This record gives sequence, C-alpha cells and structure tokens, in this order.
Amino acid sequence: MRTCAESFEGYILRALGRDYGERLLPRNLDITLCDQLFLIASGLIWNIYFAALAIFVGFFLAVAVAVAKFSENRLFSVPASAFVFVFRGSPLFIQFFFFYSAFVLLPRSGIDIPLGFVTLTVNTTALTTAQVGGLIVLLLNTTAYSAELFFGALRSIPKGDLEAADAYGMGPLTKFRRVVFPSMLRLAWPSYTNEAIFLTHSTTLVFLSAFPARQQAGEAFYYARYFVDQTFNPFVAYPIVAGYFVLLTLAIIGLYGLVNMRLNRHLPKERRRRIRFRPQYIR
Repeated sequence: MRTCAESFEGYILRALGRDYGERLLPRNLDITLCDQLFLIASGLIWNIYFAALAIFVGFFLAVAVAVAKFSENRLFSVPASAFVFVFRGSPLFIQFFFFYSAFVLLPRSGIDIPLGFVTLTVNTTALTTAQVGGLIVLLLNTTAYSAELFFGALRSIPKGDLEAADAYGMGPLTKFRRVVFPSMLRLAWPSYTNEAIFLTHSTTLVFLSAFPARQQAGEAFYYARYFVDQTFNPFVAYPIVAGYFVLLTLAIIGLYGLVNMRLNRHLPKERRRRIRFRPQYIR
C-alpha cells in the first residue's frame, strides 16, 4: 500500500502524461484515498488551462462581437447576431460532438494555404486533441454568451454619458475607450462573473463528450469517473472533485470581486453592484 508521500510524487502531475508520474493509474483494491486526492487534483491543471485560456481570449472576441452586433451596419450586426444565436441556441455538449466529428474529417496531412510566394501548411492533427479542439469549442461558446452580456450592457449605457462625451468633442475611438468600454464593463461585470464560473464548470465536459484522453491524461472529472468505475463507490471521488471546484469558484469570485471594486470605485458604496453567483443549470 502506498503512502501519501508516494501518491503525491506519483500522481500530482500525472495529468500531464506518463512522463510526469506513474506510468499506470492505480487499480481496484490498490487505490488509496491519497491516490484519489492527488490524481484528481492533478486533473485540475487541465480545467484551469481550459478555463483561463477560453476566458482570456474569449473576452476580447466577445467585446468585438458585441460591438459588431450593436453596430447599425448590417454587414457587422447580422453575422454577429447569427453567431451568438447559433452558439447560445445549441447545447454545449452537442457542440463538442459536432466539432470533434468535423475536425476528424480534416486531412491528416494538413491544409495547404497558398500565399502567392509561399504555401503555408496548417497542421490539423492537433485539432482532434482536447487541448486544442476542446479549447476552441469552449472559446467559441463563451464568446457567444459573453458577447450577449456585453451587448445588453451597451444598450444600457445612459444616453447622458454619451451626450456628455459628444459635448466634449471626443472622437469615436476616444469615446469608446473612455466612456463606452468602461461603462459596458461596469454594467456587465456581475453577470460576466457568473459566465466565468459556469465556463469553468463546463470544462468537465471536454473528456466526457468526444475528445479522447491520450495516455489517460484527463481533467479532474475524468479521474473521478475512473475511480468510481474502479471502486464502485461514488461517495469519495465525486465529493473530492466537487470540493475542488468549490475552491475554484471561490477563487474566481474573489478575483472578479476585486475587479468589480476597481470598476465601481468612483461610485458611492450604496450604489455599488455586488457580485452574486446565480447557478445556471441548463446551457
């Protein structure tokens, strides 16, 4: 029977692959509580990877989509509205299956893009991995949901603020940078916090859907399911992974709360909007 120190050394980085820990996962009666604690904890590396990159890149894409949807030019507003509608109107689980099936159909030799003076070959094999393909799905999904939040905030900006910016003679870019963008963030931030939390929870669907876990390198829920299959006891592994996600949620609330305080620092205390977690059970 392994000690906790041996379990920590063998499994705390096992989610990165066989080169970073024990070659084989523990099986049957050989499984200890420390094995479950540390192996599930190692899987959080991928949950944090998926959530951090999708939220960071998705934020900038969402701002662009929201501005395009808010535009009076239909060349921008119609495609942006269609993008938001498609990704908000279809289940995330189905999107994982659809994109994985589409990525598998791409030629394994890559796609040639002629640039005139040189031909660029794009490697498509990485798209069938969870680390790239799953991340793309999460990125597109959170972009659509966040864009809708920012679009609603753009519509709620007081007209007086915009008229004051015009009265000061601000140009379009200066007006957006100094008035529209800060106001949009301030109004949308509490709801955007909930989107970040829900996206983090959604990272557990990546390996549950279609993307394979090569070398048994998966995220936290992947290992929780593995332990349940091995021990037939769901009352240890699932509470462990739930506890880890509660800690992640508290970290997100704390981080986003600091940003929210920064965005509303100019308002009196009684007018500052507080962040409240509102769970969304169907997506």
